[in-house]
Amino acid sequence: MKIILTHEVSGLGAAGDVVDVKDGYARNYLIPRNFAIRWTKGGEKDVEQIRRARKIHEIQTIEQANQVKAQLEGVKVRLAVRSGDAGRLFGSVTPADIASAIKASGGPEVDKRRIELSAPIKTLGAHETSVRLHPEVAAKVNIEVVAA
Repeated sequence: MKIILTHEVSGLGAAGDVVDVKDGYARNYLIPRNFAIRWTKGGEKDVEQIRRARKIHEIQTIEQANQVKAQLEGVKVRLAVRSGDAGRLFGSVTPADIASAIKASGGPEVDKRRIELSAPIKTLGAHETSVRLHPEVAAKVNIEVVAA
């Protein structure tokens, strides 16, 4: 099935890309979550609009990405969450939580979809996560999860 991506999907493409995927993946995952729309001849007009919006919001050059990377790596991020006696969290830390904690710590605004967690954060302590700023630039952010 041919679809037009409306959001960036890891391993598939960026917003505005026209890609060919399996029917079930499109019907059951991408389209219900508004990550994509079906491709039609009339939908080609939407592709240009999506691409223009993406260019406005994304980091254009490697130099800009390196500047944002320096800001992110210089910020100390503390995230206060509820936890049990043994240091286990009630739930887990999500990329949206991390994005808001970075902003609250004085860092640049980061899109939650660009934050990559290797494993769910479910314990107190220091954790490291990666933020994809540009296809060639990723920043490492250290997060200290503390009890609230």
